[in-house]
Amino acid sequence: MAESAGAAGGARRGWTLVVSCLAVALVMAGVASLTTALPELAAAIGASQTQATWIVDAYTLVLAGVLLPAGAVGDRLGRRGLLLAGLVVFAAGSALPVVVDSPGGVIVCRAVAGLGAALVMPATLSILTAEFPARQAARAVGVWAGFAGAGAVLGILGAGVVLAAWSWRAVFVATAVLALVLAVGGWFVPASREPAAPRLDVPGAVLSAAAVGLIVFGVIGAPDHGWDSALVVASLGGGVLAGAGFVLVERRRMAPLLQVGLFGERGFGAGAVSLVVQFLAAFGVFFLLMQHLQLVWGYSPLRAGLALAPVAVPLVVAAVLAPWVSERVGLRVMTGTGLALVAVALVGIGGLGVGENYPRLAVFLGVFGLGLGVCATPATAAIVRGVPRAKQGVASAVNDVTRELGAAVGIALAGSLLAGSYRTHLSPAITDLPPPARAHASDSLAAALRLVGDSSAGPGLADAARHAFVDGFHDTLSILAVITAVTAVALTVWAPGRHPRHGPSRPADTRGRDAARLSVTVEPDRSTS
Repeated sequence: MAESAGAAGGARRGWTLVVSCLAVALVMAGVASLTTALPELAAAIGASQTQATWIVDAYTLVLAGVLLPAGAVGDRLGRRGLLLAGLVVFAAGSALPVVVDSPGGVIVCRAVAGLGAALVMPATLSILTAEFPARQAARAVGVWAGFAGAGAVLGILGAGVVLAAWSWRAVFVATAVLALVLAVGGWFVPASREPAAPRLDVPGAVLSAAAVGLIVFGVIGAPDHGWDSALVVASLGGGVLAGAGFVLVERRRMAPLLQVGLFGERGFGAGAVSLVVQFLAAFGVFFLLMQHLQLVWGYSPLRAGLALAPVAVPLVVAAVLAPWVSERVGLRVMTGTGLALVAVALVGIGGLGVGENYPRLAVFLGVFGLGLGVCATPATAAIVRGVPRAKQGVASAVNDVTRELGAAVGIALAGSLLAGSYRTHLSPAITDLPPPARAHASDSLAAALRLVGDSSAGPGLADAARHAFVDGFHDTLSILAVITAVTAVALTVWAPGRHPRHGPSRPADTRGRDAARLSVTVEPDRSTS
């Protein structure tokens, strides 16, 4: 009987792992796949450049803003229910653009899909940390982190395959169908709910959504409006004020949404910073590479997606093995080593030129994936380890917010740096062009290439624009490499070393300690009562 019960438990946990990993990969792929289909979609519905940008960014904005409250709701009302609801909402938001023919309507649909993704992401990780026993939890988190990291590459590749045979509508249909299939599979995932979870902290939820949403909105708008524009400054300033209000409110709450003091703990804080920088680098380099491959080397969307494949295998393999290694060497070594590898890869990729050199790209993409795999899982484990079992949904949401914030900052920063450097390098080569053509050529490489053939543009514009883009590509990745390297050094100093093997390895196995910690958390502040 015991053996049959053990086998049944193992099968249940295996199924939970499969559904959770595929679900998080799907929502991560949701934005990456759209970037591949965006040119065809924008042309079909007549979207302007600003509208096309918001078709992508509406998803990220809502996803980032709702994650923390969604995690808290899952802890209290049930994580499986949150997962199923999220997949259904995500499927609806993904399917509706097929029958909507206006840019505004598609933007709203993408916001709905982002809401569904915000419900799915914290549920997937918190279900795993609650379901798996201590010895298996670290490996399960490693597999989850590998799929989360590879989701963007899989989305780009999958969209490229679909677009090679069908239209942009097929990308949305395929995403919706996959979400519904996972919803059916999620019905058989064990229920996960914490009776001891405190009531939802509504003020904290509102302030956290405002803080994250405003900051992400400002970062998203920076490439178009400029970092010093009134809109961006007001948005970022509002986000900072909302964040400060969140900290003040949470420190006085009897049952806070998030114990803000956790960010001062070396493991939790180092894990959060590491994930922000990892995703800043990842989405920054993918944003740049998709343009380099298609506009400079002339790759098709499908070929460009396939070209990024070398990052996936070392990422997943390293993420699965990282928990075993991390137990022996500690968070400090894993974080420093992983981010150092990412920085080296950024320098190597930044050295690509106008002439095609795919072997070099493949090697450094492999190094990049290895670096992410080495440091992603330990960072995630450090975050969930420091939070009580009853708050695992919130811990998972913190893990997800850091990823989304890093992705948004990475794309915005890379876009801003590339645009400025491209204009600087191109300017000397286009002084003889008429002002309208000069303005168009300075907008982007894609705009410059559209001018080729125009009698006023001149025969050397395409070559000059590609070289200016490559120079900007190099400058931008060099800056991202410096940011990553500096973070690697800082976290090597600050992050904790080896976690004691004799101590508890995750909150799910420390019910007594968590109850004590939770009782401390909900103890009223006598000075304010």
